[in-house]
Amino acid sequence: MKTYIVLLKGINVGGHKKVPMAELRELLSKSGFEDVQTYIQSGNVVLQSSEKKIQKIEETIKNAILDYFGFEVSVLAITRPDLKRIFDDCPFSEEKKKTSYFMMLHDTPSNELIKVASEKVYEGEEYKIIMDCIYFYCASGYGNAKFNANFFERILKTFATSRNYNTMVKLLSLSSEQAT
Repeated sequence: MKTYIVLLKGINVGGHKKVPMAELRELLSKSGFEDVQTYIQSGNVVLQSSEKKIQKIEETIKNAILDYFGFEVSVLAITRPDLKRIFDDCPFSEEKKKTSYFMMLHDTPSNELIKVASEKVYEGEEYKIIMDCIYFYCASGYGNAKFNANFFERILKTFATSRNYNTMVKLLSLSSEQAT
């Protein structure tokens, strides 16, 4: 069994796509996953699976949610080593890192698309696209940012789901506990 972190995009936001975590844990357990844990209400799951293909894990979860809850959700599954790499590769100072967001990309964009996305700049907002993550810092807070995931998704031609520093730390901790 291998530990995976699964990030669901856009659930339980503003009363839309409601997914109670207890029901999600039960659904994923019935779908063949083990040791299913959730963290807060925003679609953070740590689980174990004997499936080695991440795409198959994502597909299984996406279909289970569609069948049970009746709506589609973008699903990003990632291994703990990849999540740790993303966390450790943050280019910001430790002070900025603690208030930054990690926009994880489903697919690694081409250098040409990264160049196009990097042309847009807003004062007080910094971002760096490294492989499969956009590291984003906004001096006035994420809720006040002019940039959003939709901007990057449109240009980079893949979906992104954002997590803050504290959520990343917690997911690394939960997945470390499962891996032992």
